Amino acid sequence: MAKYHFIAIGGIGMSGLAKYLLEDGHQVSGSDISDSKYIYKLKELGAVVNIGHNADNVPKEAKVIVSTAIRDNNPELVRAKELGLSIYHRSDLLKEIAENAQAAGKCFIGFSGTHGKTTTSGLASYVLEKGGLNPSFVDGGILPEINTNAQHKNGKYFIAELDESDGTIVKYSPDILVINNLEEDHMDFYKNGMSDLVKTFEQAISKSKKIIINNDNAGLKLLNGNFVTFGLQKADYMAKNIEYTKEKTSFDIYNRENLLTNIQIQMSGLHNVYNTLAVVAALNEAGVDVTKLKNHFYSFTGMGRRFQKVSEFSGISVYDDYAHHPTEIKATLDAACKKFGKENIVAVFQPHRYTRLKSLWNDFLKAFDNAGRVIVTDVYAASEDAITGISSDKFSSDLNLSEYISGSIAEVAEKLLPTLKRGNVVIGLGAGTITTLGKELEKAGCVAS
Repeated sequence: MAKYHFIAIGGIGMSGLAKYLLEDGHQVSGSDISDSKYIYKLKELGAVVNIGHNADNVPKEAKVIVSTAIRDNNPELVRAKELGLSIYHRSDLLKEIAENAQAAGKCFIGFSGTHGKTTTSGLASYVLEKGGLNPSFVDGGILPEINTNAQHKNGKYFIAELDESDGTIVKYSPDILVINNLEEDHMDFYKNGMSDLVKTFEQAISKSKKIIINNDNAGLKLLNGNFVTFGLQKADYMAKNIEYTKEKTSFDIYNRENLLTNIQIQMSGLHNVYNTLAVVAALNEAGVDVTKLKNHFYSFTGMGRRFQKVSEFSGISVYDDYAHHPTEIKATLDAACKKFGKENIVAVFQPHRYTRLKSLWNDFLKAFDNAGRVIVTDVYAASEDAITGISSDKFSSDLNLSEYISGSIAEVAEKLLPTLKRGNVVIGLGAGTITTLGKELEKAGCVAS
């Protein structure tokens, strides 16, 4: 049994790794700047967690886990170096976990790509768990019903979301690597754009036993290799006869021109047809009888923060969506438009990082066509410094018929609430504090009444 100490243990990614280790019988400690529901669950499992970063929190014997966001002057990281402790990036820990799973005979399926990796890894984990196959998994979001982002069990499958944002995807050697799509993103890391992304993914491909790609995605056509493909046109796994209603989406899936199964899902939008197709292809290639899991595909309601309904009051619905790239925003609003009608949709966009807004400015301007109204809030900078000439005010000005509301999300909610009307569907879009919009709108409503 090993000891692990997490600096910033409370985030969705770090908490999942910590939970997995606890269920695998290891000792876990950690710290974060504030409490959270994820930390509460870890404490229930036996983790020792301190609020606030302090050098005294670091055990004298432990592997110390950090993320890219942890700076060199963090007091716990400084102490770990003074003690000569092993310091792991979280991707190194996931690599270790995956290799241990493979050594135990599990099939490691990794989901990657610019968009959809949280939904596809979560959907795969969900249907395997609901189907009684006891998978182990570390995903980037909370699974519906199961209410966790990670678990360690004795089934023969290990599922993980593999992040490409900082190039660490090259560390893994999955039995099956799924690449949903490839587009320009994270240009703060990939300085040469698509050429750097392609090089990174070709490295990842070289370490994977079987690779499954979306054959309809232009970016993936830049990769070289022998692939199993999925798509709507010409591919090994194809979705045909797609039908949309407000309640469900249904389609047939063909495997190499033979009907494999008919699938129904609750999730809206063409992007979720692709997501489902990716999961079916991966599980079928891994030897799972997907026909026995059909009902679980339908009962999957989507991952936390993926078009998740978070509030409803006075005839107004509020949804939370992690979309922070133009393609993701476009897909979310397209699905919402089909379900609710463009005129009812109020999109509240919080740009995530100045570098992303700058590099994808023109693409963002084209992403909001399916919203009846667009609100732009201040940029969520994450760990970045502001960039001269790049601001939400200017972006809103360039995006015709949008409105800029400054201040915290609580202040945005206070200003927005009086302008909403019955039948509006408010969708918070972004990877930052916009996730609190539903709660803040409700709070503002209580104060107003």
